Amino acid sequence: MTTVKDPPTEFQLPPHNEAALEMLREAKDYESTVALAASSAALATGGIVHPLGWLLFGLAYKPLVATQKLARLEKLTATLLDEFKSAGIQVFPVLKVEDKNPIDLFVRFERKVHIFISIRSIGDKEIVYNETREVLQIKRKDKHGLKVWNPCPLIELADYEKWLSKNRDLFGMSSREATKTPSAKVLVLWPPTKAVDDHNSHLYSEVGDMKILALRRKGTAFVIQQEEVTEFIKAWLAKSE
Repeated sequence: MTTVKDPPTEFQLPPHNEAALEMLREAKDYESTVALAASSAALATGGIVHPLGWLLFGLAYKPLVATQKLARLEKLTATLLDEFKSAGIQVFPVLKVEDKNPIDLFVRFERKVHIFISIRSIGDKEIVYNETREVLQIKRKDKHGLKVWNPCPLIELADYEKWLSKNRDLFGMSSREATKTPSAKVLVLWPPTKAVDDHNSHLYSEVGDMKILALRRKGTAFVIQQEEVTEFIKAWLAKSE
């Protein structure tokens, strides 16, 4: 029988919940200030102070997309804490994964459920899953033709799950929790980006009352819209109980 050991008393989790939310706000505000002051003396003289949140989170994303990305992370983190704080949720934003894009959000209900969330928005475009090639493709609404979505969010999500198994000590996890806890990999499409609504029926799965696009590439990843995140987590929790 495997014994679950608590981490030592001096152990500290990576930034999460309210502390991480405040860092996201600081990083977003810093990015906004930089954008507004790009041509001013403030940058040249170093007049803009780098807050802690920026140091931890702001450098994770390309400058041109950082402000929007951080705003989305802030909004979703705040929503999840409001909805699930009493259920013991832990929300870890912007976890660096070697040379890959960071994990946007790792959601943990200790020893119950793990959820890996990638937030993606590529403008007013639709996403199509090519079953033959096992790739996501991008469809422009105003043009014909498709192009492959690289790097593939589905492969990234699979890599994140592997990363957790190797780095469980960061979260004080036992090997059992890291490998045996029911997990979900979720690609969240942020408006106006969305998936086409005419995928083959066998590509959908039911989670609670939800009918969700479930794409099997190096495991199964669910594709949902931003407004469905809360409902999905409720349904996934209920499924695991």
